[in-house]
Amino acid sequence: MLQKAAPARPDWVMRAQPIEGIERIEAWFQGKAYAMHRHDTYAIGRTLAGVQSFNYRRSRRDSLPGNTIVLHPDEAHDGQAGTGEGFRYRMIYVEPALFQDVLGGRTLPFLEGGVTTNPRIAAATETLLQRVGHTLEPLEQNDALAELAHALAAAAGMPRARGKGDYLAARRARDYLHANFTRVVTLEEVEIATGRDRWSLSHDFRTFYGTSPYRYFTMRRLDAVRRMLLSGISLASAAADAGFADQSHMTRHFLKTFGLTPGRWLQIVGNVPRD
Repeated sequence: MLQKAAPARPDWVMRAQPIEGIERIEAWFQGKAYAMHRHDTYAIGRTLAGVQSFNYRRSRRDSLPGNTIVLHPDEAHDGQAGTGEGFRYRMIYVEPALFQDVLGGRTLPFLEGGVTTNPRIAAATETLLQRVGHTLEPLEQNDALAELAHALAAAAGMPRARGKGDYLAARRARDYLHANFTRVVTLEEVEIATGRDRWSLSHDFRTFYGTSPYRYFTMRRLDAVRRMLLSGISLASAAADAGFADQSHMTRHFLKTFGLTPGRWLQIVGNVPRD
């Protein structure tokens, strides 16, 4: 007796609310996904499962799980599953003007292949290619955009522009972030507090403090979490009081920074022998 074939999974697309010139989606398709089309934005994505195939610049490209897709603005492409299993991916669409603000008038970076395994580009897209349900803080998105623009420029062989920077603006930014880390800080606030535009300020901060504004901001939150945990405050309360969206948000940053979960860190600290 012949068995009936399993019904195909329905195609779906989830979208995040567009913010500051960036659209974020996650999607699943089985078979044909898109006919030939083009965007006036960069399309940068990550294949999560299956084989993501598309025609781009006169040849077929196949992206495997973990690969990063980088499609230049106004380049025609389509999309389909490379196997019968279908494919899942996340994608961001970035207005070229945002990258141009970072690069300061240099040529927009172009990667010929459309698919890359470049580790710096992969790392630079991690923040922006989180699940669409995750809300990015303004400073977080700004830092990620700046790093992605520089990663694309480096992969395209473009020399990085150097500037002296504005130390006083960087110090004002540091002081402002330090005083306000327990809440969401907007980019406009920091620009007003420092008298410097967001992209120049990002460069200044890295030049004089060796890290990005959002990374500094997050570290101050984590410092507060550790102090609160040692005083007996619960994980959930510490996360909220330090300005994190929730406990899992705090735990992800804690693990990424210290290599331990907050609970494991607290357990170890509590095991220090007494004289």
